[in-house]
Amino acid sequence: MVDVSAKGGSLRQARAQGTIRMSAAALAAVTGQAVPKGNVLTTAQLAGIQAAKRTADLIPLCHPLSLAWVDVAFEIVDGGIEITSQVKALETTGLEMEALTAVSVAALTIYDMCKSMDREMTIGDIRLLEKRGGKSDPGPAYRPKAAVVIVSDSVAAGEREDRSGALLRAGLEEAGCPLLETEIVPDEAQALRPVIERLVASGAELILTTGGTGLGPRDITTPAVEPLLTGRLPGVEQALHAYGRQRLSTAMLSRLLAGSIGDTIIVCLPGSDSAARDGLNVLLPAIFHAFEVQHGAGHDRH
Repeated sequence: MVDVSAKGGSLRQARAQGTIRMSAAALAAVTGQAVPKGNVLTTAQLAGIQAAKRTADLIPLCHPLSLAWVDVAFEIVDGGIEITSQVKALETTGLEMEALTAVSVAALTIYDMCKSMDREMTIGDIRLLEKRGGKSDPGPAYRPKAAVVIVSDSVAAGEREDRSGALLRAGLEEAGCPLLETEIVPDEAQALRPVIERLVASGAELILTTGGTGLGPRDITTPAVEPLLTGRLPGVEQALHAYGRQRLSTAMLSRLLAGSIGDTIIVCLPGSDSAARDGLNVLLPAIFHAFEVQHGAGHDRH
């Protein structure tokens, strides 16, 4: 199985479709509820819903998911029945297999109930129509100009290789953000503040810092950046803390910070590799909506 433990739960949806083709006589028996085994479409609908809930039992490497809603619908078309499934869940991974399984089992149920009347039926065109939610959901189209600041005495002195900053840069590039620059500064307020001010003045729209958010005497990022803010983003801070605490209880001790300096959004993250990964999982792509709002988009677009 793929490890999805680092992913946050979000609303995910999937739709799939397929078709079962049959003779005119068999189709008339289905629509007229004259099939000896009973009501074909009701039975197939229940079978499809039940199959979606049991997908992980049928397909070995699928994750067991807690589905919030499943629906299977039918449309009589020329020469057969078109089957459409819809699945929703607050989960950490996609629902395409559940949607495809629902269609497949619904089609097989129709086949089983009608095979005595038509042994030439065919099942086909089973495909995914739509998958939404998670990182595969493109979300907002706008991508801000971004910069990364590594706050670390040891990295600035060349004693330690930067890893968390590299992870942030890679994540931003993968998300499609133009990267302006990367800065490395020691744990000193007089070194950090001018860098932040210069990045804001140069047009950086999103600044991610890594390091210096702990409780040590040299952890100065939060007290250094906070006076520069023109607004706080407490929801971002809460989301980062909540996500981190699910994975490491001591994450509650981090003094991470999120806010705005004019039109620039800055998020100060802890300096560990895991904190950088967690920050990307929480922030991207949701944070991009803020920049669309700044450019005049409505709040209800995403």
